[in-house]
Amino acid sequence: MRWLNLLLLGLYPISWFAPLLRAGLLPIFGLSEISVISGLQSLWGTDVFLALLVTVFALFAPMLKTIGLALVQFHLLDRKSLPVLNLIGKFAMADIFLVALYITLSKGIGVGTIETAWGLYLFTFCILGSIVLGALESRKPVTPREHAPETD
Repeated sequence: MRWLNLLLLGLYPISWFAPLLRAGLLPIFGLSEISVISGLQSLWGTDVFLALLVTVFALFAPMLKTIGLALVQFHLLDRKSLPVLNLIGKFAMADIFLVALYITLSKGIGVGTIETAWGLYLFTFCILGSIVLGALESRKPVTPREHAPETD
C-alpha cells in the first residue's frame, strides 16, 4: 500500500500538466486544452484570491496529504495525524467539484464546446486514490512496534 501512495507522488505532477478539458467558442476554430497549471496561470492574472485557493486545494493539499501518509506508512510520523491527513484529502477533492461545476455550467449555457480530457480522469484518480489509501491506512491495526518506546 505504501508503494501505491508513493506512486501518487509521481502521478500528481503529471495530472497537473495533463489536459483536464478542451474548450472552444466554436468547434470549427479548434479547442484549447486546459490543465490545472494553465488554469492557475490564467487565474493569477485575473483573480489572485481564487488562484491562491485553487493552488492550495489543487496542488498543496493533495501533496501534503500524500507526503504525510507516506511518513505514517514508513513510521516517521505518528498515526495520530491520520485524521488530519484525511481531512486535508477531503479539501483536495474540492477542485474536482469545481471543474465539474464549470463543465456543467458551460454546457448549460450552450455557448462554445467543452470536452473532458484524460487529465481530468487522472487527476480524479489521484485524489480518490489518496482518499482510499488514507482510509485503508486508518483502518490498519496498530502494530506493537509502533507503540514501543524508543530506547537508546
